[in-house]
Order: sequence, then C-alpha cells, then structure tokens
Amino acid sequence: MKLIIAIIKPFKLEEVKEALSGIGIEGMTVTEVKGFGRQKGHTEIYRGSEYTVDFLPKVKIEIALGDESVAKTVEAIVKSAKTGKIGDGKVFVLPLEEVVRIRTDEHGEAAV
Repeated sequence: MKLIIAIIKPFKLEEVKEALSGIGIEGMTVTEVKGFGRQKGHTEIYRGSEYTVDFLPKVKIEIALGDESVAKTVEAIVKSAKTGKIGDGKVFVLPLEEVVRIRTDEHGEAAV
C-alpha cells in the first residue's frame, strides 16, 4: 500500500478530482495549506505599504491505495494539475504500513 500526497494550486482541485474519479479513485482527503518552494512567494502592496507574501495558498490531497493503482493515479494528478508554470506543485509517494477502518475493524488494503 502507498500514501500519495499531492500539493497543487487551489484552482486545479476540481480538475484533479474529476481526473481521479475518472480512473476509479473513490476517496481522498483535501486540506488547504500554505507553502513555498522555488516560487519563493511574491511582493504585494497593501494600503501603500509593500510586503512580501512568503507562503502561497496550496491544496494538499492525500490518497491511500494499493500498489497496483499508484502509477495511473500519479499520472492522472500530474496531467490534470499541470499548468507549465512555476508553483504547479509536487507529488510524493510514501509506503503505507497499515490501515485500519474504524467502523468495521478491517485491516490492510481491505480498509482502503
């Protein structure tokens, strides 16, 4: 089992969700987050004063799934989230040791 974590631009969330739904991904967790990478934020002017916005709004998607679905899931996320501009985000794939469904006490892939 794997845990896929994707950090994307907020306006791409609906497109990514549709792409994942299209390949049969049924569950995900979405969190509004802030961060920066090479993009390094930007400068804005507010009430005549210039200030730097270091942390930019992003969306974090977390998906737990079986190993056989990882490649097509990552591909769907990358294709649908890509704008070709800096700040498009990242996808992380991590090993997932155990999953337990609280309601039924199922373990492993059955719980996903």
